[in-house]
Amino acid sequence: MEYKLTFKDYNEALKKNKLLGLKCRECGAITVPPKMACRRCTSPDMDIVELKGSGKIQTFTTVNVAPEGRESEVPYTIVMVELDEGPWIMGNLTGVDPKEATMELIGKRVKMGHKVFPGDKYSSGESASPLFSLET
Repeated sequence: MEYKLTFKDYNEALKKNKLLGLKCRECGAITVPPKMACRRCTSPDMDIVELKGSGKIQTFTTVNVAPEGRESEVPYTIVMVELDEGPWIMGNLTGVDPKEATMELIGKRVKMGHKVFPGDKYSSGESASPLFSLET
């Protein structure tokens, strides 16, 4: 079995503000980030699709104790976003002061961009991560 969408290709697309996922030919569910099998029915029969990258915040947390190498970035807010196409994805939130993040964020519409993180001793090199901002 081979990957339809490798993490490398997913990551390179993120660096271009493109969010790629996999749409199952069996049940229609969209899986993101990429996996070998559908998140709903476990079928490996999937096609690569480009997602809009917009959705609404379902939950969030503010990080005050950073992982190694990101100490200068705290505090920051991580959101769990339900994409318009259905799947949920996590990413950092920009444009909102983490010290002022309240439950009013829940349900707010967001649009995805990206942030590039340098490689560290735990990773295989530079990678991109979804970065969300509130829609205006």
